[in-house]
Amino acid sequence: MTAAAVAGRRAAVAVVVVFALNGFLFANWVSRLPAVRDALGLTPGQMGLLLLVGSVGSLLALPAAGAVAQRWGTAPTVRGSSLVAAGGFVVVILGLLAGSVPVLALGLLVAQVGIAGWDVAMNVEGGVVEHAISREIMPRFHAGFSIGTVAGAGVGAVAALLRVPVTVHLAVVAVVVVLGVLVATRGFLPHVPAPTRGSRRRGLAAALAGWREPRTVLVGVMVLAFALTEGAANDWVALAVVDGFETSDAVGAVGFGVFVVAMTLMRLAGERLLARFGRVTVLRATTLVALAGLLLFALSPWLWLAFAGAFLWGLGAALGFPAGMSAAGDEPLHAAMRVSVVASIGYLAFLCGPPLLGLLAEHVGYRYALLAIAGPLLLGFVVSGAARPLADTRPARV
Repeated sequence: MTAAAVAGRRAAVAVVVVFALNGFLFANWVSRLPAVRDALGLTPGQMGLLLLVGSVGSLLALPAAGAVAQRWGTAPTVRGSSLVAAGGFVVVILGLLAGSVPVLALGLLVAQVGIAGWDVAMNVEGGVVEHAISREIMPRFHAGFSIGTVAGAGVGAVAALLRVPVTVHLAVVAVVVVLGVLVATRGFLPHVPAPTRGSRRRGLAAALAGWREPRTVLVGVMVLAFALTEGAANDWVALAVVDGFETSDAVGAVGFGVFVVAMTLMRLAGERLLARFGRVTVLRATTLVALAGLLLFALSPWLWLAFAGAFLWGLGAALGFPAGMSAAGDEPLHAAMRVSVVASIGYLAFLCGPPLLGLLAEHVGYRYALLAIAGPLLLGFVVSGAARPLADTRPARV
């Protein structure tokens, strides 16, 4: 085995760990949302607005994240972003201790800025590793994220069952995650700066080029649809289980865990499925599975059947985001720019989804409100053809 192959495999392991830590941090927060709501006495609409503030933080960071990763390297970007995210959760903790919604919202805004930068940089590194080892393994990296969410949901469920204060829980998790990131990113591939030619104006034109590429924008729309499908479950499944079936916070965390376990299993199988059937066929098939699971979760009168729906929903939602990131990174020279564009479009789901679903839940309840996700799923089915691999690797004109 060559030194390059060894480095590529080592980097692949490092990327999986970084994805897992990202998911672990996220899931620990999401799994305690019922406790946060109860501590602050928030209505569904207010919860939606709180999550919206975090989404604004993501949208502020995403357009610049690709340029930062391209200039400074993915490892420094991930490290810095994880520190920003941890700092944001410190402010969230202060908001909870003070019983202040504005302080908590500010902390969530900062935390999401960090998480968004981390998200783009790790996906860019994943694309670099794919090309280094000549295999489309992005689903495995996102499986790492899902494994992290499973672990985070499990920790969250145990913490809720043991009545561990959310403030203590989040503080411990933030420290563990930052230490893990600092160690794992040492295995990333060496940074190779993109060639710089011409003036800063030309560099700006290159950064904006992706927004003028129809394929990149359509891939972004597809990721938007799947991100809304996945994000709605991440934000609302635990609350929908607790309120819809009048059960405990711990059972709500288990319901969220069922969803992320299904996502993990599908992402582990994703490499083989994509290699055998191709991106477009797999994406269209999984869209239908997600739709079936969503309907079952929202309409079932029994908890066990709703959990089965959550499992199908997770299977169907699993591959849209990683396949979209792979499609954005098909040409290494423009991967950072295109991943940033696709992620920026995709994260609009987190801007629009939480407040709209929260306001809808005020009138029809959490589970019925989730039926609104059927529309984006159908949109994802229609535009999934844009994810077809590029026929050539010629650089785009800027």
